[in-house]
Amino acid sequence: MVPFYSARQVEVAVSPERAFEAVRTAFVAHAGGDWTMQPKLYVTNYPAGDFRAMPALGGGHALLKWVTSFPGNPARGLPTVSGVVILSDAETGVVEAVMDAGSVTALRTGAAAALGAETLGVPGGSAAVIGAGVNGRACAQSLKALGREVSLWDVDDERAHSVAAGLGIGVAASQAEAVGADVVVTVTPGKQILLPEGSLRPGQHVSLMGADGPGKAEIAVEEIRRTRIFCDEWEQASHGGELAAAVEAGAITRDDVTELGAVLIGKASGRSSAEEITIFDSTGLAIQDLAIAIAAYERAGELDLPLLEL
Repeated sequence: MVPFYSARQVEVAVSPERAFEAVRTAFVAHAGGDWTMQPKLYVTNYPAGDFRAMPALGGGHALLKWVTSFPGNPARGLPTVSGVVILSDAETGVVEAVMDAGSVTALRTGAAAALGAETLGVPGGSAAVIGAGVNGRACAQSLKALGREVSLWDVDDERAHSVAAGLGIGVAASQAEAVGADVVVTVTPGKQILLPEGSLRPGQHVSLMGADGPGKAEIAVEEIRRTRIFCDEWEQASHGGELAAAVEAGAITRDDVTELGAVLIGKASGRSSAEEITIFDSTGLAIQDLAIAIAAYERAGELDLPLLEL
């Protein structure tokens, strides 16, 4: 019998603070070669959406996440992101747990956004999250848990106020106000440019979370060239992330980009000055999902979980 974690049970098992530490551990382990993963595999059905298969190995466990991204789903009363996470014992191959993928994704997205901000942003500055969907809410919650003053902005003002009220944070008066924060986190479908050339000022940091697939973008190529560039994993980011358009245009190369994990283990430098503009392109890594799944599994004995017969 295999325990099943619903979305709510994943959230109960893993606090934002625990998710932050787990995802940080995953970045360090991956950068050190202890945790491994293969590139994210896309099965596309555009313009409706896409399916993604994400495997990873580390910490005595193996994981496969089968997850979808269908941006039009909210209009149908359905979640944009759905799917399952399967956690297995790395020594025996036995399935240990099955989890809701949407909640695992939200937790690791929020943690990654906050990790990028805390590692690369100016300490103690204000933060704004653009996008009040499930993942945007998780990003705001993670930043708040780390002690930052956070505001939220969304094209749907009613949704922004509702989510902000639930988190106990403020709502930015406009998109321009949100873009002006010391730390900006963008969590949109990536269908339009939020940050055109010249929009960022010295000292800002942006965690770009929305453009996690081919053809998506939240920042203009010309603006990327004005910044110090970081990403979660070069191979994935350069082919299916925010940086893909800049690579295709010949505006940046591998030498222009630093992986966050390399900064965390001291193999590369992070922010070099208070005036530097930094960006972090996060495409979402299977090792992050693995970290959250392990953190949830560690609390299995404390939760009343339904069991599946596989």
